[in-house]
Amino acid sequence: MTEEFHRIRRLPPYVFASVNQAKAAARARGEDIIDLGMGNPDSPTPPHIVQKLVETVQNPRAHGYSVSKGIPGLRKALAGYYERRFNVKLNPDTEVIATLGSKEGLANLASAITSPGDTILVPNPSYPIHQFGFIIAGASVRSIPATPDDTMLRALERAVRHSVPKPTALIVNFPSNPTAYLADLDFYKELVAFARREEIFILSDLAYAEIYFGDLVPPSILAVPGAKDIAVEFTSLSKTYCMAGWRMGFAAGNERLIAALTRIKSYLDYGAFTPIQVAAVAALNGPQDCVADIRALYKERRDVLIRGLHAGGWDVPSPEGSMFAWAPIPEPFREMGSVEFSKLLLKEAGVAVAPGLGFGEHGEGFVRIGLVENTQRLRQATRAIRGFLSAHGVKAPPSSASKPEPVES
Repeated sequence: MTEEFHRIRRLPPYVFASVNQAKAAARARGEDIIDLGMGNPDSPTPPHIVQKLVETVQNPRAHGYSVSKGIPGLRKALAGYYERRFNVKLNPDTEVIATLGSKEGLANLASAITSPGDTILVPNPSYPIHQFGFIIAGASVRSIPATPDDTMLRALERAVRHSVPKPTALIVNFPSNPTAYLADLDFYKELVAFARREEIFILSDLAYAEIYFGDLVPPSILAVPGAKDIAVEFTSLSKTYCMAGWRMGFAAGNERLIAALTRIKSYLDYGAFTPIQVAAVAALNGPQDCVADIRALYKERRDVLIRGLHAGGWDVPSPEGSMFAWAPIPEPFREMGSVEFSKLLLKEAGVAVAPGLGFGEHGEGFVRIGLVENTQRLRQATRAIRGFLSAHGVKAPPSSASKPEPVES
């Protein structure tokens, strides 16, 4: 009776566990740890959304079981968002379902459409649920490059030729977690043409649709003509409106996939608490200046973080989207790997980051740094990191030697 249960055996030890344990131990000793390892928004939910929740929760009629697929007004609100933002028309009755966050939706769809032995194509590195949602459902996962370019497209062609059975579905995630890559509509057009030709479903994770900083505004794959023949897309209010703990997401697109998710969810849950769904309607239909404010906040944090790291000699690419920087481990530490580097950075600089290995074997050599602290704390973190790097022989570029980061009071 000591043998692991079958599905648990398919899950490897949690890569982040040792870093999280070290973080907890440091805090227990009273150390000030700046935690940039999580993807948890730290800003409050906009007041008009909270007010709608408070107003609705005071109505006793809203306290009963809700609707598993989402109340009609919420599904209509999501359809309205897609039409305004992406010029995509959706039928709220057959092409939209509310989920308990995009993570739950993707995992339950994996269970709905996967047979043991199916092959699923997943970018590597990627957010863990993209891979493990299907592994839990009994599928085999084949890794493909995570970059939205010809490298991924060529790998997809090879995967179809050399996989037995032929892949069932492909996962994409742009803006991506953890790599912060963005895709444009031309790339999606090629992806949709490939998937329609090979009769492969596409599951697009668009949780970071509104967190972008440059000229490229993240599109929806559903904006490609014919995409709804093979694609479903997951979105979330977690990052867009700082509603992570509210657990409100959506799936939209292909009717067959939406019907499969609807059916399996009807056996598993009664949907989100009705007041949360009503508040989500207020988020989608209400004033959107809060979204621009949240985007500007992350951009300011990104600039502070990247400037501070560059000043210490850590050449980290500036992300064009998402709430993360995907940072190659500095050369003197590369041999130790991402887990040990993360633990050393925590020990000597008091800054927690996420080891890249936790996002797949091709994430080794990187760490993910979250934009989840205010600018004062980010400046504090980069000063500590600069001291850490200097102590290990990493030299700051000459241009930054006389330009220390400003200190906020």
